[in-house]
Amino acid sequence: MQNIEKNSGWRLINTYKELPSMFYSSIAPTPVASPHLVVLNHPLAKDLGLEAKELEQQDALEIFAGNKLPVGASPIAQAYAGHQFGHFTMLGDGRAILLGEQITPTGKLMDIQLKGSGPTPYSRGGDGRAAIGPMLREYIISEAMFALGIPTTRSLAVITTGEDIYRESSLPGAVLARVAASHLRVGTFQYAARWGNTDELKALADYAINRHYSELLKIKAENRYLSFLIEVIKNQARLVAQWQLVGFIHGVMNTDNMTISGETIDYGPCAFMDTYDTSTVFSSIDRQGRYAYGNQPGIAQWNLARLADALLPLIDKQQEKAISLAEEAIAGFEPLFNSYWTEGMKAKLGIFNSEAQDEALIGELLKLMQESRADYTNTFRALTLDKYEDMEMFKATDFIEWRERWQKRLERQGKTKADIGKLMMKSNPSVIPRNHRVEAALEAATRQDYSAMAELVSILRNPYEYTPEKEAYASLPPANSCKYQTFCGT
Repeated sequence: MQNIEKNSGWRLINTYKELPSMFYSSIAPTPVASPHLVVLNHPLAKDLGLEAKELEQQDALEIFAGNKLPVGASPIAQAYAGHQFGHFTMLGDGRAILLGEQITPTGKLMDIQLKGSGPTPYSRGGDGRAAIGPMLREYIISEAMFALGIPTTRSLAVITTGEDIYRESSLPGAVLARVAASHLRVGTFQYAARWGNTDELKALADYAINRHYSELLKIKAENRYLSFLIEVIKNQARLVAQWQLVGFIHGVMNTDNMTISGETIDYGPCAFMDTYDTSTVFSSIDRQGRYAYGNQPGIAQWNLARLADALLPLIDKQQEKAISLAEEAIAGFEPLFNSYWTEGMKAKLGIFNSEAQDEALIGELLKLMQESRADYTNTFRALTLDKYEDMEMFKATDFIEWRERWQKRLERQGKTKADIGKLMMKSNPSVIPRNHRVEAALEAATRQDYSAMAELVSILRNPYEYTPEKEAYASLPPANSCKYQTFCGT
């Protein structure tokens, strides 16, 4: 495959290929017929050290299509395994190809991956392609997550391929250029533990530590891998707490969808909650509610236990001691999560310090919200703005009494109303990617009308601004008897 000599700022290296060959397969993207740029993420391109204007030219579009390679690219598909809905299986990049790692102007390494770029040795009979709707969905939601301050993979570009793909019907094909701190997953370690030897597992762990937790290189080698596990647990506890605080439901928290870096990855059947209900599920395939909103913390801990299982040979040579150390580390997830979540909820309520009854105050509000079927985001939006005319819950005696207790709690901390307001505004988004807005934008995109998507992303780039133009995007969807569902299209 031809490399493009004009590099547009590309500084790709290929450190993943320094790992044992079991972890990847070298394979080039499959060319497409007629690439057309749908969206280019200019702010992200700048952060990566890429020239956005050059990337809009036809030669650069050929890179995003997989028709040509940028200088320094050495494309591979990564191998990994995973528990999917609790069942362990061999997986791998079935329709994604890693071009390499971009060295950013700040010296960070960021994976550049093409998603929908054709079949790989891990495709399991699939065509390796993707449709425009799911690729744009990932772009919209990942950019919203980034703006909300939640660690996430991001989307550099989406192109249409000029080819149709076939699922239940014929759909326009697309390729997404995804950017990640890395694509190392819990499932990558499960793969190494199941099909590799201890040296190969150690090589993977050392690579992950060098890439994401280099501060651990200062400690003794015999303690390093347990410390690595603990750091991943901390990052995932913080991440899932952030999801819960904004009402985000991932939808498919398989172990292959949990990153070692602590980024959100794989925006398939994800969505943001409207009505507050801990049993909320959007995924069409999650019929048992395994990945419901209220289950996400527990599932994260379960997934991390699978990472601990994989790391046992490195944690200690004596298996019983390794198990004991790993179990202690995993047990630390729940208090970490509770601490991050409680601090976040207190900030959403304008609380700066701690009192013994804070968790009870939070729990009482959430109970009222669930019983009243209140909108999650707009409840906190109303509390922030001190405006209570839009929801039935605000008229209830129980809420009025709760609000009196909350106001007295705020008075006791000795902060001004301005200080409280600032804390609440930076903790409670004014807007989220409402499901009906996302679906409307995607439906228009299938007709090559990208204006709704562009406007939606523009609004979502500043979710903590309380400005008049945000009002329409805070509105709820029309009443509908059909339950909203999402699908594993990404």
